[in-house]
Amino acid sequence: MLVAGGATGIGLAVVRALRRRGDQVLLADMNVEAAQRAATETLPGRCVAVACDLSSEDAPRDAVQAVIDHFGGVDVVFGNAGVLLAAPLEDWTIEAWELTMHVNLRAPFLLAQAAARHLEASPIASLIFTASTGAFRGSAEMPAYGASKAGLVNLVRSLAAELSPRGIRVNAICPGWIDTPFNEPYWRAQENPKAALRALLHRIPLGRQGSPDEVAELVLFLASPLSRYITGQAIVIDGGYTAV
Repeated sequence: MLVAGGATGIGLAVVRALRRRGDQVLLADMNVEAAQRAATETLPGRCVAVACDLSSEDAPRDAVQAVIDHFGGVDVVFGNAGVLLAAPLEDWTIEAWELTMHVNLRAPFLLAQAAARHLEASPIASLIFTASTGAFRGSAEMPAYGASKAGLVNLVRSLAAELSPRGIRVNAICPGWIDTPFNEPYWRAQENPKAALRALLHRIPLGRQGSPDEVAELVLFLASPLSRYITGQAIVIDGGYTAV
């Protein structure tokens, strides 16, 4: 298994869940210290951490090669790395826009491109990418994030159409508000973060943010034979937020 972006938050929860069921995991992340800590946790499945900055053009290919070198093959690729930046429209720079697109949209494409020939040798081949409910709803001051995640949802559909004949399923998970540090740029952009959080929770039918472990359960399902007839989907996990 390859987890690209798994040192913290949702990615870390997925690494732990995969290892608990005995899977071997290659954790690729630019946060080297956190990745190494995750790899040394005492869990059944083996974990190897490698440094990987997925904003780099070569990094997705290097991550795929690393999992092949260490484990001899790969069944599942989970592309989870993401960038969330927030700023007023006039303050956005081309560098911030391109960083978001490189990590959130280009890296998943390059991961799929590099992994496809290896995945087709597996009987349970699965590509899973972290999109967002931001693909379906607009958020002020976060144009690049929403655009990149919407693009990722349609990339998944296109990849599913092409790779299904090769036995490879491709799906996206679309988390809503999950309680992780990833959302800190959004909260910092709010005039009154505590009031903004109260207002947000009021709009979520289940009345709370989700946990990384809850998202990890969805990833495990998509990474198992139980989901063998599911491909090309953007599966929302948001406590009902986008339903109302």
